[in-house]
Amino acid sequence: MLTDREIPNLRHLRAFGEVAACRSISQASTRVFLSQPAITQAIAKLERQLQMTLFERHSDGMHPTEAGRLFAGRVARALELIRDGGLEATRIGAERGGRRQASLDQLVTTTQLRSLIAVANARNFSLAARAIGTSQPALHRAARDLEALMDIRLFEKTSQGIELTRAAQSMVQQVKLAFAELAQGFAEVEALRGVDAGLIVVGSMPLARHSILPAAINALARLQPEVRVNVVDAPYGELLHGLRHGELDLLIGALREPVPVEDVVQEALFGDPLAIVARSGHPLAKKKRITVADLAAYPWVLPRRGTPTRDHFDALFDGSAPPRGGLVESSSVVLICGLLLDSDRLTLISRQQVLREEEQGLLTTLPYDMSRTRRPIGLTTRRNWRPTATQSRFLDLVRAAAGAVRQG
Repeated sequence: MLTDREIPNLRHLRAFGEVAACRSISQASTRVFLSQPAITQAIAKLERQLQMTLFERHSDGMHPTEAGRLFAGRVARALELIRDGGLEATRIGAERGGRRQASLDQLVTTTQLRSLIAVANARNFSLAARAIGTSQPALHRAARDLEALMDIRLFEKTSQGIELTRAAQSMVQQVKLAFAELAQGFAEVEALRGVDAGLIVVGSMPLARHSILPAAINALARLQPEVRVNVVDAPYGELLHGLRHGELDLLIGALREPVPVEDVVQEALFGDPLAIVARSGHPLAKKKRITVADLAAYPWVLPRRGTPTRDHFDALFDGSAPPRGGLVESSSVVLICGLLLDSDRLTLISRQQVLREEEQGLLTTLPYDMSRTRRPIGLTTRRNWRPTATQSRFLDLVRAAAGAVRQG
């Protein structure tokens, strides 16, 4: 992925995009208000950064190479996201008396956007400056210059630090997506150079960590051993936020019904029913018929509220007496298993997550019908996301791993 220091100059990207579109440096010069020598230098700098030739000179103009065509598509998308983010932010700001700035995408600089993202992440000017390797006065000046350019408030000082206005939050999301788009462009060009060392960032929910992800990651490693996979474990809300801001490439796990927001899409891979699990030798394991009252007689360990599993648990005891004893909340399967093995606690969980413990005779599934708890397990991605070839291959491997679980 791109680091902050590797984000190209936006004016250079605009110049490159115009040359790719009109195949002429002279025509591009009039559109981006840069001299022809400046555009030539901008393209040369991008080629050095990408370590690839982006254009071939012909009698009828500048023809993009394969690398140039790939990168031009990513650049166009990134600039569109920045433009949309700016327009939406100024629209929100205009509601509070700000001035609409139609040409913002032509005026904003990379330094200003880097400063905006840094402050959004750190909520503190000093920490933000340190994160991107600049001085606090320089970052503060860039952030305030962006506010002046947009004629809206982006930052508000509170007792906890710096908070973003609603306009700033909207713009930050689009800028992060734009930077993610550029990172994908760099990865695609690197692949053309034979440098297959991209990064896939996966948001993982509990079930995927035990069956689907290990199989897919190992399969990808056999095909492309240099590719890095970063698996992020976090509550669903945090993962969804990361996905929508370009910090994650995809999510794998239980899908939400209905789809939580309009800018993501879900792909169901298989249905997974829950099971009530206890230690081997648990008193309820010997009963042929278990009632809700029996289940309520024991303490439980469960994921936190707001998860599909917890919703099924609440439905199980709807209108009935709640379980006895203190309820422990955790999404850690290691902790859940540890609590079950040394007590009479119960849990509601996918059998896929405890198959190894069942095979070892440590845990057992209680004979209670949970067929109505079948949940769709699958992929969540951003709407209009264009995966790289490596990301597409990984998605196919995830689907294959899910198919094996489904058939098993």
